[in-house]
Amino acid sequence: MSLLVVGLSHRSAPVSVLERAALSTDAQIKLLQDTVAAEPATEAAVLATCNRIELYADVDKFHAGVAELSTLLAQHSGVGLEELTPYLYVHYEDRAVHHLFSVACGLDSMVVGEGQILGQIKDSLAKAQDVHSAGRLLNDLFQQALRVGKRAHSETGIDRAGQSLVTFGLEQLAAGQAVEKWARGKKALVIGAGSMSSLAAATLARAGVTEIVIANRTHDRAERLARILTEGDDTDVLARAVPMESVPVELTRADVTVSCTGATGLVLTAESVAAAVEGRTGEPVTRSRTASGADSGPTTAQAAGRDELPPTSLGAEDGCPLDPPAVQATAGFSVLGEAAVAGMAASDLEQHAAWVDNAPRQQSTAPAQAGALTTLDPAQEADAIAALAAAVAVLGRVPERRKPEPVAEIPRPEPVFFLLDLAMPRDIDAAVHRLTGVRLVDIESLAEASANAPMAADVDQVRRIVSDEVTAFGAALRAAHITPTVVALRTMAADVVAGEIARLEGRLPGLDDKHRGEIAQTVKRVVDKLLHAPTVRVKQLAAEPGGAGYADALRTLFDLDPETVAAVSRAEDNTEKNGKNRGPE
Repeated sequence: MSLLVVGLSHRSAPVSVLERAALSTDAQIKLLQDTVAAEPATEAAVLATCNRIELYADVDKFHAGVAELSTLLAQHSGVGLEELTPYLYVHYEDRAVHHLFSVACGLDSMVVGEGQILGQIKDSLAKAQDVHSAGRLLNDLFQQALRVGKRAHSETGIDRAGQSLVTFGLEQLAAGQAVEKWARGKKALVIGAGSMSSLAAATLARAGVTEIVIANRTHDRAERLARILTEGDDTDVLARAVPMESVPVELTRADVTVSCTGATGLVLTAESVAAAVEGRTGEPVTRSRTASGADSGPTTAQAAGRDELPPTSLGAEDGCPLDPPAVQATAGFSVLGEAAVAGMAASDLEQHAAWVDNAPRQQSTAPAQAGALTTLDPAQEADAIAALAAAVAVLGRVPERRKPEPVAEIPRPEPVFFLLDLAMPRDIDAAVHRLTGVRLVDIESLAEASANAPMAADVDQVRRIVSDEVTAFGAALRAAHITPTVVALRTMAADVVAGEIARLEGRLPGLDDKHRGEIAQTVKRVVDKLLHAPTVRVKQLAAEPGGAGYADALRTLFDLDPETVAAVSRAEDNTEKNGKNRGPE
């Protein structure tokens, strides 16, 4: 059997796909059950966090295993297999071990070095143990991953390379200020009472907020978290619990809101946030204009304090078949020339040329003034248009040669309301980003911010730890693979010794107990000495890469019964399950 992991994370998929593929707790349990029920897999574990979904399994066939695990992920996530496949990654055997150890150390996290992933790995193992989908391989793997992660944090400065996702998110909300300075005196609303929400509440309390309100669907959990915060020795924060129905009212009182629930739909819509801000300020909240101009708001020209350009004579002249956009007048250059028709299709240009030929304009006899709008002689203009028509025949459209005007930034007021969305799928409507007076930080914006975060020098040291631990785990795994064969060999040798002693007693019935015991011990020592060197050496060889074939060689050389070896292996697995399914360390 071999270890296989199939998954997707913030490194392989956009947040929009991760959001749709997110698995609820019930979906994770069903996925585990269906995986071990599938033919290629005998063990399974799911690691599902806000920025990764990974399915680990012990499989007997690589290609069949990849196909089956990919299909199961697609079925339970609700994202079609064809759409999901481009974002999936696959790790096998030692690479799969290396991947999980790296994840446990925080090397693969959105915020490098964060330690919260250890708790999530622990929860994943506990879930697999509860449904009995974790056997000896995954129990050993996940337990060792936890130890490797703890070693990395205790022996290196990886913690300096990053923080928890909560701390990183609060730093983004503070926008350059120290979190403690930014948070001091603020009132906070935390929606949800799970591990992430609890961490957010504790972090806000230590940062200096004056009040924390906890809203959760299960009111008892909210009250328990509020009590822990109030009774904490390291903070003086006032904490209280409210039902979810009170969230709209509490939004009008809060300065910062953190949301991380397991809801499948939005918890806060853009309308509810806008209403909350309006309730705080008494002023209506507007949406900033998007690039497409879909939202209402001031135009770019208005925002920049400029008047709209007056229409040119071209669009106002009677009979003109075109109404091109206004262009800035330039001395000595005709708006009826290239600048006016840049970007037009060939058919429109031909219409314009015909109108120019058949509708000559009056020529001005006044001398041209600097900056004034002038026209060319109709014959010259016709030649210019003919040249442009030739260019259109080659390019399809007249090339745009005008330099575009710079787009003025619309000034946004300083935010009065701060929101941190740590849920996947998201709790807060992404349209909140466009509300004035509001700053929203969500998983997508955290991913963009973390892409430019510096890496600490300690990361290299952690990578060496991971590499060493992967080698050691692989050696132990391969050595363990041959152990049932060695045990079966020694059992067979013990049976041979017992049979020969019994035969000797039949031939020499007069032997007393002392002599019988001496003879039995001598025969056993001879057998043990003969087997000692080969069994020790075969374990060493089996622990090396490519050493899996030594178990087969041993079974063939000593004609061991495969069923006896399998029975030993099953007995060891049962012992492991009885000892480890009580819960992770």
